[in-house]
Amino acid sequence: MKYKKLFSVVALGAAVTVGLSACGGGKSDKKSNGGKTEKTEDVSKFPVKTSNQEKAKEGGTLEAAVVMDTQFKGMFSETFSEDNYDAQFMQPSHESLFTSNGNFETTDDGVAKKDIDVDGKKITITITKDAKWSDGKPLVADDIIQPYLIIGNKDYSGIRYGEDFQNIVGMDEYHDGKADTISGIKKVDDKTVEISYKEMNPGMKQTSETVWTSAMPSHIFKDIPVKGMESSDAVRKNIVTFGPYKMEKINTGESVEYTPNEYYYGEKPKLSKITMRVAPSSSIVESLKAKKYDMVFSMPTDNYPNYKDIEGYEILGRQDLAYTYIGFKLGKWDDAKGESVYNPDSKMANKSLRQAMGYAIDNEAVANKFYNGLRQPANAIVPPIFDEFSDKSLVGYSKQDIDKANKLLDEAGYKKKDGEEFRRDPKGEKLEINFASMSGGETAQPLAEYYMDCWKEIGLDVKLSTGRLIEFQSFYDKLKNDSPDVDVYQAAWGLSSDPSQSGLYGPKAAFNYTRFVSDENTKLLNEIDSEKSFDGKYRTDKFKEWQEYVADEAFVIPTLFRDAVLPVSDKVTGFDWAYDVTSNPWSHVGVTDKK
Repeated sequence: MKYKKLFSVVALGAAVTVGLSACGGGKSDKKSNGGKTEKTEDVSKFPVKTSNQEKAKEGGTLEAAVVMDTQFKGMFSETFSEDNYDAQFMQPSHESLFTSNGNFETTDDGVAKKDIDVDGKKITITITKDAKWSDGKPLVADDIIQPYLIIGNKDYSGIRYGEDFQNIVGMDEYHDGKADTISGIKKVDDKTVEISYKEMNPGMKQTSETVWTSAMPSHIFKDIPVKGMESSDAVRKNIVTFGPYKMEKINTGESVEYTPNEYYYGEKPKLSKITMRVAPSSSIVESLKAKKYDMVFSMPTDNYPNYKDIEGYEILGRQDLAYTYIGFKLGKWDDAKGESVYNPDSKMANKSLRQAMGYAIDNEAVANKFYNGLRQPANAIVPPIFDEFSDKSLVGYSKQDIDKANKLLDEAGYKKKDGEEFRRDPKGEKLEINFASMSGGETAQPLAEYYMDCWKEIGLDVKLSTGRLIEFQSFYDKLKNDSPDVDVYQAAWGLSSDPSQSGLYGPKAAFNYTRFVSDENTKLLNEIDSEKSFDGKYRTDKFKEWQEYVADEAFVIPTLFRDAVLPVSDKVTGFDWAYDVTSNPWSHVGVTDKK
């Protein structure tokens, strides 16, 4: 079952076990460190579901944690949520309309199914389960339509209104206030909705945001003004969902308590209570040793050796639909037009400068030294879990090349004056580059310093924005608001189950924090999402072209592909972390008397 959407991923790590002493590093899978050998891990050999086969006891309780060094925002609605922290806390209570198979394509096993009519340019969504909201009201067609009415509203404050929504017939008129309804969305009956589109694209087959995957209780939200809705009790405090559990008590920013949803349509939940808490990265290993938690989400991989053998736990693992990247600020967001405006005169507009900064860093060394092989150097912008579309032949910036970096800068006119340590820009003026990186545990600082050391080696004067690492929420506020403090930044994306990234880098994508826009980039993104791309080979070819284009323009430089691990107590039973489960794993999870 696919829940993750286009969320900004959590900060970059916790406690570092082996640092990089200088820019560069080794090149092999096993590195020497003071006579020690570092072993790298293979996530494909990790289990993906709990091995405990005992029957769950009635009325058990489960303690879970989300590792984070900040408070969660607590926008518990997919319509408004913007980061992966809130998404983690929504797992037990919120449920997608659709399930997906191993290729991330929608199946008929979920609460609803969708029928795609490519020639007719429409999709029919039918509720197939007798699902009810946690207040006892039935899930109906109006609940599927409700998020479209909110996201498309001119007073909507979130960042979901992009090309996927604008592709719906009548959405533009509704958004501009010229119509009270969206003409392309029709309620056929209480269980069926028909959506007409201007253009069809193959992402519609996936369990992704191309077709919105979440419902909202219309009997609650239809009477709440869209302006200010993100701060309403219905989003922050009194949450009504149709997942196996309901949010019973929310301690703002710190924890959520869940109790069973007595109206859940599926298998009766086995636990009487779940508590999910914020857990700081600095103490999470000690908490595991003390058996404080039964499950730990967003577990950092940089200190994996410190917890992998803790008695009483097994470690689940899987490839993550995510990548870490270096982004360059290249323009501003025009709120009135709802689009990014590229500035060709911005400090980082010279692509040779961006390319040089990419070649200067050794991502293989970072992956092995900091993450024990549970991250891999990224050669392209599509993670390898999308086997058909990831360009494995592309080298990109996966290999460090200091000589090439220096040559690029020299040829582009970034040169030093006699006796100076740092290069000037092509106009001969001093060049200072502000680098924004998130705080979060002990890894974040040495990793940021490593990158700055590498850029210093090629003669670039790069300093931390604001003089220090930036707290998670403040970091993304700066990106979202195009703060002048930021020229370059380090972040990560968690993708939906469709590898298309028009929602991240398209001209109308609010998530396009780089603000890079070009005719060619827009054309390639549109071709990836075009009707022609229902032909798999055509789409694969266009993905390859786009990945090559991104590598050349370097408006973002993917640095690491990510694996995810999940420590689970051996008393937990029934939890399946696979992407292609056919029912909500939280309806099966329980605890046993095993000690």
